[in-house]
Amino acid sequence: MLYESRKDKVFIFINSVLLAAITLAVLYPLIFVLIASISDPTAVNNGEVWLWPKGATLDGYRRIFDFGPIWTGYRNTIFYTVVGTLINLSLTLTSAYALSRKDLYGRNAFMFLFVLTMFFSGGIIPTFLVVKQLGLVNTVWAMMLPNAVGIWNIIIARTFFQMNIPSELQDSAQIDGCTNMRMFWSIVLPLSKPIIAVMGLFYGVAHWNSFFNALIYLSNRDLYPLQLILREIMILNQVNDMLSMTSDQLENMSRQMYMADMMKYGLIVVSSLPVIVIYPFLQKYFLKGVLIGALKG
Repeated sequence: MLYESRKDKVFIFINSVLLAAITLAVLYPLIFVLIASISDPTAVNNGEVWLWPKGATLDGYRRIFDFGPIWTGYRNTIFYTVVGTLINLSLTLTSAYALSRKDLYGRNAFMFLFVLTMFFSGGIIPTFLVVKQLGLVNTVWAMMLPNAVGIWNIIIARTFFQMNIPSELQDSAQIDGCTNMRMFWSIVLPLSKPIIAVMGLFYGVAHWNSFFNALIYLSNRDLYPLQLILREIMILNQVNDMLSMTSDQLENMSRQMYMADMMKYGLIVVSSLPVIVIYPFLQKYFLKGVLIGALKG
């Protein structure tokens, strides 16, 4: 049995206390949202809810499931996430693999142009004009194509290919008559599951949480993602100018705000649940991919 001195025990105790405090600080907001989603919204707004539901009710979830735009937004978000992530992975992995090959002529020049876009961009208005000229405004592609590639992810994936796919393996495959496409599909991709999982998680979470592109490019409510529906409900609670409203309008607005209060925490739970459920299955690949995708000294 390993002997622990008094200083070691004090050190371990302090570390345990700090880790417990950090864990509590991270978990409490999640626990509070879950508790608030089944509590009376009036009690939540008055600060009466802390560690236990008050006026427990599932009316918020019932209203969520009965609210048609929620399901439309959910369907759209799932489509944007799945198709968008596939597009991202296709472009990122093919670009990264090509840039990792030493026999690619001018690869340093291509890499310089790619990296340049990380520091200089046209801005929102020129980007919008380009998207509009391409006819993507008010289409599903406006949510996926403008951000189809992340340069930083290309750099990570390229480093992974350089460090973990031996050039001797590629040379052997070429000697056996393997084409570049067959090599990429049959050899490189099966050996790249960790980095594929990492890139898929990065891109998938970004698509799932995306709402800014929808604000800029979409005006058709049938194409709104879930996050934009959630944003509209949250904004309903921020109405300040009620002085010119009649009593009936004020009463109607109060009912809408109460309904929004009842739904908003449940919406956070419903919108976050898929990512929380999927993450544990990708965690081992995520940790491994981040480490092996980094530069090693």
